[in-house]
Amino acid sequence: MVLDTFSKRLRAYRKLKHLTQNEFANVMGVSKAVVGGWERGTREPTEAQFEEMMRVLNVTRDDLGLTMD
Repeated sequence: MVLDTFSKRLRAYRKLKHLTQNEFANVMGVSKAVVGGWERGTREPTEAQFEEMMRVLNVTRDDLGLTMD
């Protein structure tokens, strides 16, 4: 997983949807700290979390620059 690209794109798409970290965390069912970790590139989402991100943000894997290995 390329966390640097993913983290920057996640933050950008979240902001494009006008969601705060707290709002995104609530929708995702995780804490704000988890969202912060994803956006800093210090945490990796699970496959289920990644699928939910794509649904919530209405983006593709390519949009987020992330592949799950």
